[in-house]
Amino acid sequence: MGNIIPVPFILLFITPVFDKLKKTKLFRPLVEKIEKKAMGKSESIQKYEFMGLLLFVGIPLPGTGAWTGALIASLLDIKLKKAVPAIFLGIMLALVIMSLIGYGIPLAISYLGSR
Repeated sequence: MGNIIPVPFILLFITPVFDKLKKTKLFRPLVEKIEKKAMGKSESIQKYEFMGLLLFVGIPLPGTGAWTGALIASLLDIKLKKAVPAIFLGIMLALVIMSLIGYGIPLAISYLGSR
């Protein structure tokens, strides 16, 4: 739950916040760096939108996840009706994958070890 709470706020408010921060000399380089890094990972999301965003959020790799996915969706102007369900389902996919890795593999090892 804690992972999804910031998502609507990121989707709704990050673009206006970034626009204001880019007008300041102090924060412009930081915001541009964040946008560049996020957009560097956006190719599959841009191409496939819903499924691309779902997989980007759902496959647990460094630099991916709900918050980065929400940032990219916001920067690409993906509609909330499409972005929120894709991010939520992506979180659920990541939960299943990490549960299988965290619980399934040790369980399988202990089962095989007891034979």
